[in-house]
Amino acid sequence: MAILSGLAVYFVIWWLTLFAVLPIGLRTQDEDENVVPGTVASAPTRFRAARIFLTTTVVSGLIYGAWYVAGTYFGIGFKDLPIIMPGVEP
Repeated sequence: MAILSGLAVYFVIWWLTLFAVLPIGLRTQDEDENVVPGTVASAPTRFRAARIFLTTTVVSGLIYGAWYVAGTYFGIGFKDLPIIMPGVEP
């Protein structure tokens, strides 16, 4: 795989993982009973961007590594996924 394609796949995995990691460990202002005037109660009390980005990078690196190993060493690719659309033959 070309380097640019690998980076594109990693970016897509990273972006999807970001939205899965965002709510982990989140404390809202309503839960802490400290709602700042002018904000919604569901706003985070402390947004820890560095922790979220680091966790996202590590988790997406593990997912990308598993995908790379499955494709390189075991020959598993998109053609091996089952076709779930009716009327489509492989």
